[in-house]
Amino acid sequence: RVVIDNAVCATATVVRVNSARKRGMLLEAVQLLTDLDLTIKKGYISSDGRWFMDVFHVADGCGHKLTDPALLSRIERSLGGEAAFSSPDDNSHDGDVGGLAGLTALELTGTDRPGLLSEVFAVLRDLECNVVEAKVWTHNGRIASLIFVKDHDSGSPIVDAHRVHRIEVRLRNVLRGDHDVRSAKTTVVSPSMTHSDRRLHQLMFADRDYERVSSNEASSSWNALVAVQNSTERGYSVVSVNCRDRPKLLFDVVCTLTDMEYVVFHGTIGTDADRAYQEFYIRHMDGSPISSEAERQRVIQCLQAGIERRASEGLRLELSMPDRRGLLADVTRTFRENGLSVTRAEITTEAGEARNEFRVTGTDGQLPDRRVINAVIERIGKDHLKLKQERAPPSHHKATTPREEAAEGGGGGVVGLLGLGNLVMRNLYSLGLVRSCS
Repeated sequence: RVVIDNAVCATATVVRVNSARKRGMLLEAVQLLTDLDLTIKKGYISSDGRWFMDVFHVADGCGHKLTDPALLSRIERSLGGEAAFSSPDDNSHDGDVGGLAGLTALELTGTDRPGLLSEVFAVLRDLECNVVEAKVWTHNGRIASLIFVKDHDSGSPIVDAHRVHRIEVRLRNVLRGDHDVRSAKTTVVSPSMTHSDRRLHQLMFADRDYERVSSNEASSSWNALVAVQNSTERGYSVVSVNCRDRPKLLFDVVCTLTDMEYVVFHGTIGTDADRAYQEFYIRHMDGSPISSEAERQRVIQCLQAGIERRASEGLRLELSMPDRRGLLADVTRTFRENGLSVTRAEITTEAGEARNEFRVTGTDGQLPDRRVINAVIERIGKDHLKLKQERAPPSHHKATTPREEAAEGGGGGVVGLLGLGNLVMRNLYSLGLVRSCS
């Protein structure tokens, strides 16, 4: 049962979800809301026994309540289990590769280096592969990418075994380079129904990116404070996250816990200015809590990595122009020749128009000189490539942990380590009696 309420909170739309509990239900709900570019400002999770009960306080990208009847209906149908994301008039993929049928998917992992993406796209151009969609993440000196291609001439998926093998070998050689510290992996697969962002998390997790530390890693402003401890009385492990807020943060945290095969039984999510506070009561799938210090440290490392992967620093460049053969190879070569390194990329093609977003730094991992950026824009075309200015995060008071907020008696909806009884009571109270999201 899904209930959407615009009356009980002055600044957010309240979405309540009650259902029979099943594995991955929380991730599914967060994914659906996130893919609609909604911000989850606050949330309560309770799923003991056979029932799953959640409340999410959501707003649109501008921070406003949701008023569009079509959007509200779509949320209700999606969370209610209907295939609302495959409607004929929906042209966005929203991170779901279900709309990429008829394409060939490439999964790449390896050691990152300046200019690597330019080499990858140059190889695909030479092999007559037209890139339709792509996502690229870098973290801790590693790179993971999903690239969806079709044959340049026929527009068909690439299925010939010899050609598939040739693509894999060529790309693997590029990824290895001359200084690869570990084996690179390139796999040609059929597009699956796995959410593309979740698949990137899985690729980087399997590549153990959380174990490596790079001097060019993201700025400390993105560093997440993660604490894990056991609540022996109730048999749960308690995970607390305190970090700078950003879009899709909750998805990345829940995705990491789910893929590590932990089950979230209770949780509270809150935001304060530019900070996010999340707390989850978790167990293994067999019902046991975290059992060793080594496992506790691994959970902390993996959650920090899951948060940082999407938080690549750098300037954001947006490219919009008619698509053509070799466009990505040419654009990324221009980046490389001007000393720019791509830390993250999202490539889309709609109706023959390329709409791409790149995060770029200098090869030293620092923000590039604006004169370099201006030169690149001039070369590619001012009408096509634009630098997107972003607001600096607002200043904030001394960051407090969920435990400290609770001790101070804060009423921001963030529950500290007060004991499971209080957490459940607050969650259930919020499920039916929420009067404010402040």
